[in-house]
Amino acid sequence: MEKLIQEAKIAYMRTYSPYSKFGVGAALLLKDGTIIHGTNIEISSFGLTNCAERSALFSAYSQGYRKEDIEKIAIIGNTEKPISPCGACRQVMSELMDLDCEVILANLSGDKMTLKVRDLLPYHFSSEDMKYGK
Repeated sequence: MEKLIQEAKIAYMRTYSPYSKFGVGAALLLKDGTIIHGTNIEISSFGLTNCAERSALFSAYSQGYRKEDIEKIAIIGNTEKPISPCGACRQVMSELMDLDCEVILANLSGDKMTLKVRDLLPYHFSSEDMKYGK
């Protein structure tokens, strides 16, 4: 767990957050041992900003990995408590990761907590919800 948190810290150092100055880093551990970094990228039109978690997941999928290839993710930020993913990231994680994948939340002070994707968004919207009447 500590190695993955350190990898997330590397990603954190690469943040592009000139407006909010709120950096976030993520490190995705794949079952083949590959680690994919993600950082938050801010754009002056905030709606176009991308979070660290989504950056890491989108990068993994762009490289051909899928949810069955993902072991866990670590996320870190300069927060008082272990960082909490935003709602958009929780929804993306619930679709692109197995619901039993570990999610390690950390802060720069060394506080951390581990939970499962399903714990972050217990009533998530899924492809099952998109099926129309019988």
